[in-house]
Amino acid sequence: MTPPNPHVKNPPRWRTGLSRNVLLLGAVSFLNDAASEMIYPLLPVFLSAVLGAGPAALGIIEGIAESTASFLKLASGYVSDRVRRRKQWVVGGYLLSNLTRPLIGLAASWPAVLFLRFFDRIGKGVRTSPRDALIAESTPPEYRGKAFGFHRASDHAGAVAGPLLATLLLGFFAFPLKTVFLLSVIPGLLAVAVLLAGVREMPVFRRTETPPARMMIREVWRGMPKALRHFVLILFLFTLGNSTDAFLLLKAQQLGVSVAMIPILWVVLHIVKMGSSIPAGIVSDRIGRKGVIVTGWVIYAGTYAGFVWAESAWEAWILFAVYGLYFGFTEGVEKALIADLAPAHFRGSAFGFYNLMVGIGALPASLLFGWVWQSFGSPAAFAMGAAFALAASLLLWRLPVGE
Repeated sequence: MTPPNPHVKNPPRWRTGLSRNVLLLGAVSFLNDAASEMIYPLLPVFLSAVLGAGPAALGIIEGIAESTASFLKLASGYVSDRVRRRKQWVVGGYLLSNLTRPLIGLAASWPAVLFLRFFDRIGKGVRTSPRDALIAESTPPEYRGKAFGFHRASDHAGAVAGPLLATLLLGFFAFPLKTVFLLSVIPGLLAVAVLLAGVREMPVFRRTETPPARMMIREVWRGMPKALRHFVLILFLFTLGNSTDAFLLLKAQQLGVSVAMIPILWVVLHIVKMGSSIPAGIVSDRIGRKGVIVTGWVIYAGTYAGFVWAESAWEAWILFAVYGLYFGFTEGVEKALIADLAPAHFRGSAFGFYNLMVGIGALPASLLFGWVWQSFGSPAAFAMGAAFALAASLLLWRLPVGE
């Protein structure tokens, strides 16, 4: 038996299963999301009040932006498998987003916002699948739920800090929206600096395990386990009812939440996300992933059903808090399930397909939601989202996967 190293201290209990890479990538996500969330919760207000755009334009911007990111997540995941390197793609993606996102403050029309969101999401597409694969490769399998939960919690902590900082800049210093957007470059570039200085590659590939030589989607798809393919197809169905959260912010404003309180409402949402991500991940490590994900999807359906009947601002606050549980129960656990099911040499590609299915559904989901809202009213749009979520929950519950 190998004797203990007297120079290595036992990590505190909370750090069990969390490697140096996972901790640093959590810090990167905290800083990046702080930068992003200085802008995102104020974007619907900026589009409507400053640029004069309506719900349909918001749906177009967010649908195209998120779909672009998801298609690139497949390509970047595959390429990172081929070159057997993750970090360079993660660095490039974070750098591109944090150089372009703050420029939204200079936009004079909603097509200009679309253009900048497009490049911001290119950066997200380039980094996400390689980063998720790197987290999986830096973590023992029995702690993957906890590791992905920690990463999501760090991300949501940044989403708490960002709106609070934006509120401080808007309320105390009386900066205009455009200036707040431009100042988001500071935490964004700090995230890139932490990533460059501390995160390391994880050489986990075996030379006998190599993806196809050419980027052929059909061949990559066939290389995935059957259970993984079924899961991402069900996820696609769920995503058809999962439009951009900007619509929830717009609905909250219509229910009576003031513009000044919108960032605080966003903070409440992310506090719940942050508080529930790690416990849900730990539970999934112990009892399996599927039941935790189904629970999250049912919470989503219930929240959207609540917005059908909501009539006042206090209901919006409660629904946003409950909605945060959906994220805590699903975001990290879904990624842990992908890591469990995917072979090591295809892990980047597997995360790419997972994100692709989310992205294929994102554009029609946001466009459809915006059209239904504008044509039939918000209750019809939220009822539609709840119905998609319940259908996907039933299918996943019946699928023998992740147990």
